[in-house]
Amino acid sequence: MDRVVTPYEGSGHQPWDDAAEIPAPLRLHRTPVSPRWVDYNGHMSESCYLLVFGDGSDAFFRYLGIDEQYRDGGHSLYTAETHLHHRREAAEGDELELTLRVLDHDAKRVHLFHEMHHGGSGELLATAEQLLVHVDTEQGRSTEMPAEFQRRLTAIQRAHAALPVPGVVGRPMGIRR
Repeated sequence: MDRVVTPYEGSGHQPWDDAAEIPAPLRLHRTPVSPRWVDYNGHMSESCYLLVFGDGSDAFFRYLGIDEQYRDGGHSLYTAETHLHHRREAAEGDELELTLRVLDHDAKRVHLFHEMHHGGSGELLATAEQLLVHVDTEQGRSTEMPAEFQRRLTAIQRAHAALPVPGVVGRPMGIRR
C-alpha cells in the first residue's frame, strides 16, 4: 500500500455505548516508539510526534463511530490546525500513552487536546492541540456532523469539562520579549 495506514485502519472498534461512563480524559492509544521513528539525535523525530498524535485522533474517530464505512459514505474529519509542544525526548522502544480531551465542538468543528506521556514514568513528553473540521469529501467543503455524533461529542465534552484547561491551549507562538 502506498499511503499512510493508521494502526486502527481496517480493524473493528468498540461501538459507542450510551450507558458506559466516559473517561476523563480518554485513553484510546498506546504505542512503543518504533526504530523507524528515531532520528540522528537518538530520539523520536519531530514529525513522528505528529504521526502518533494522528493515530490517537484516529482512535478517537473510531470511538465516535467514524470508520471506513462512514468515510466511504463521503464524510470525514480533517485537521484544520495543530499546535505541538515538545517537552521531553522519547527513545526507541519507549512506551507512549496518549490521553485526549474534547475542549469544545459545534456542528462542524471539534477542538481537541492530546497529551503524550512516557508509559513507564508517566512524564509528559508532548502535547497537541487540534481543530478538526467535518467535511463532505465529495464536495470538498465543510458540512454539519450527523446529530448522533454531535450528541456524543456533547456527552464527551460534558465529561471533560471538569478537567482544567491546559495553559498552552490557544496560546500563540512567538518570541517573548
